[in-house]
Amino acid sequence: YKWFKGSKTDLDNVKKSFIAVIDFGIKKNILNILGSYEYDIIVFPYNYPIKNIINKNPAGIFLSNGPGDPLATFNECKKNLSLIKDFRKPVFGICLGHQILSLIYNAKTEKMHHGHRGANHPIKNFKTNKVEITVQNHGFVVSKKSFPKNLKITHSSLFDNSIAGIEVKNKPFFSVQYHPESSPGPQDSRYLFDQFIKLIKNA
Repeated sequence: YKWFKGSKTDLDNVKKSFIAVIDFGIKKNILNILGSYEYDIIVFPYNYPIKNIINKNPAGIFLSNGPGDPLATFNECKKNLSLIKDFRKPVFGICLGHQILSLIYNAKTEKMHHGHRGANHPIKNFKTNKVEITVQNHGFVVSKKSFPKNLKITHSSLFDNSIAGIEVKNKPFFSVQYHPESSPGPQDSRYLFDQFIKLIKNA
């Protein structure tokens, strides 16, 4: 993977299809996993112009995890981040990236009383009807109040029924609240990276 440093040649020298990573405070293991596929990985600052990224026709966009209040981060770059809706290829978000994607589509976020921390959190996958054991580290969640009709809930916490995953209807965009990249595990949700790459190949 490469860190974008701001010069035009950084993108001009990309020879093969790349995945654009929007960095809100990314974990290195996410980059290790994304880098294990046959795509270049280019990491952009969270406030880098989305229009410039889309103009370079990436294979997909990844919205990273990160610390802090998702609404405060989103409001800082709202106009720019909202341009992600114009992208026609796959988008995948994790944790803060999940909250940002939800906010782009007019969902609400709310602060939790205690938050979800640590390993062995059970998550219900509504698509497979299976339970995944996950690692979590967040103090905010996407609210069920005024939940947008153009989003669909795909995963839910079995601890408190909070939203743990969403997808955008009629778009190859999806995200989860937890950490499928966790190391050494559990790795029940590692398939989400494969799902992202499969969407890219089918785009």
